[in-house]
Amino acid sequence: MERSLLSDVERELGVRGADEPAADAAATVARLRATFTTGRTRPTAWRRRQLRALRALLTEQAPALTDALAADLGKSPVETHTSELGFVVNEIDHTLRHLERWLRPRRVPVPMALLPARARTVRDPLGVVLVISPWNYPVMLGLAPLVGALAAGNCALLKPSELAPATSAALARLLPRYLDPDAVAVVEGAAAQTTALLEQRFDHILYTGNGTVGRIVMAAAARHLTPVTLELGGKCPVLVEPGTDLAAAARRIAWGKFLNAGQSCTAPDHVLALGGTAEPLARHLADAITSMYGTDPARSPDYGRIIDDRHFDRLTALLGDGRVVTGGAHDRATRYLAPTVLADVDPAAPVMSEEIFGPILPVLSLPDLDAAIAFFNARAKPLALYAFTPHRETRRRLLGETSSGAVGFGLPNAHLTVPGLPFGGVGASGFGSYHGHYSVETFSHAKAVLDKPLSPDTMRAAYPPFTAAKERLLRRLL
Repeated sequence: MERSLLSDVERELGVRGADEPAADAAATVARLRATFTTGRTRPTAWRRRQLRALRALLTEQAPALTDALAADLGKSPVETHTSELGFVVNEIDHTLRHLERWLRPRRVPVPMALLPARARTVRDPLGVVLVISPWNYPVMLGLAPLVGALAAGNCALLKPSELAPATSAALARLLPRYLDPDAVAVVEGAAAQTTALLEQRFDHILYTGNGTVGRIVMAAAARHLTPVTLELGGKCPVLVEPGTDLAAAARRIAWGKFLNAGQSCTAPDHVLALGGTAEPLARHLADAITSMYGTDPARSPDYGRIIDDRHFDRLTALLGDGRVVTGGAHDRATRYLAPTVLADVDPAAPVMSEEIFGPILPVLSLPDLDAAIAFFNARAKPLALYAFTPHRETRRRLLGETSSGAVGFGLPNAHLTVPGLPFGGVGASGFGSYHGHYSVETFSHAKAVLDKPLSPDTMRAAYPPFTAAKERLLRRLL
C-alpha cells in the first residue's frame, strides 16, 4: 500500500504506525494461503463439514453468544435468536440443502462453428477471503458471509468490530474450536489491526459498515486488484399511502425500526406519509411503541441500548430536529435512548441529512406519490425502500421509477430472512450481494471450460491459407 493511502486509512481509523499488527496480519494471511494451496478446502465434503461445525457452534454455544450480545448491545435472548443466531443457522441449513446443485457444472450450448465440442462453467474458489464485520449484528453480519466463503471452498479471515468487544472475543475463542484452524482465522483489534489487514493481498473482501471506511477498503483493495463487496446502508425510506390500515402499518414500521434499538442498516430511516396520513400515523406509531415496549421502554427486557457514547451523543443531538410525538427520553450512563417519533421535520434538518442508525423516526408529510418519488430520487440510493399501499399502480411505479438495493411491500427489514433473495446495495448503499447461492457466486469464480476433440479436425476451414471455398464456409458459420 502506498504511504499516502496508508495515511488515509490510519487517519480515518485513528492510528499511526502498526509494525507489529502488520507482521501478525502477514503471517496469518500467509498461513491461510498455504492451506488453500494444498487444496484442502476444495472437496465438497470439507465444505459441508465446516458448515455443520459452524452450525454446532451456534447451537451449542448459544448461551455464551447470547450473553456476549447482551453485554455489547443489550439484546434480549429472543432478539438474539431471531436476528443473529437463528438467522445464521437457517442460512447454513439452506446452503447445505442446495450446495451440491449450486456447485454442479453448468452446461452451455456451443456455436455450430465449433462442433463437435462441449462447453461448461465450473465454480472455482477464490482463495483467501477477508470479512470485515460491523458491531450492530456482530454474529449475523460476520458469520453469514463466512457461510458463503466456506461453501465456495475458500479460506477465510474474520475481523469483528472492536465496538462489540464481548462478541468479538467470543467469536475469536470459539471459531478455532469448531472450524479448521488452518483455514479460518479471527483477528481481533481496532484500527491498527484493520489497517494492517488492508495492506495484505486477499482474493475477495466483504465489508459491512459506512461509506467513508468503505471507500478506504475499496482503495486498499485496488492496490492488489482485489474484488470487493460493500454493504454500506443508507437512509431507507418508508412510504405510506392513504387507504392503508395505518394501525397495522404502524406496528410493522415500529417493529422494523426499533429492532436492535434502530441500529440496523435496513431499518426504516424515515417515513414519507402521503395525503393526510402523517398525523394519524404518528399517533398509531406511539401506540405501537407502547404495546411493544410498555410505557417505560427503559424497563423493557426486549429493548436494546446504543452501542457507545459517541453514537449516543450523535443521536441525542438529532432530537431537536422536529416535534417529539413520543419518546425522546435518554440516559447517557446506560446509553438508553427511548423509541422516538418526530413530526414537523424540515427535510434539510441534520436528522434527514445522515443515516440515523438509531431509534429516532422522523415522519414527513408529502402531498402525493409524485412528490414522494421525486423526494426518493433526489437522494442517494438506499439499501432498501419500503411501502405500505393498497394500490397496485403505486407498487408498479416504485419498482420502475426508483432505485434501491431491495424493495419491501408491507414489511420492512424482513427481506434479509429470505435465503433465495440477494442482500446488497446499489450506488451509495454499496454493491455486490450475498446470501444463499448469491454467496457462492460472490466467493467463487465461474471458470469457462471448452472441450473440443482433436479428431475430426473441423477447424481446418479456419486455418490459413484462405481459399474462396473456406471464406464462403466461414461466412456462413460465423
